[in-house]
Amino acid sequence: MSIKSSIKETVGAAEEELGEAVHNDKMADKGRALRNEGRIGNGKLPKTSVPGSEK
Repeated sequence: MSIKSSIKETVGAAEEELGEAVHNDKMADKGRALRNEGRIGNGKLPKTSVPGSEK
């Protein structure tokens, strides 16, 4: 588990949430991609659902 991957996952999650809040699908998708990059770096499975579908 690397710090860099943890930061990517956290920043990606924040960007995804912000994109969902302002109804910007492109931002949410970009955040999800960054989040998944961090998750993979930490040995976790990537999130595969559509951003905004999990509450």
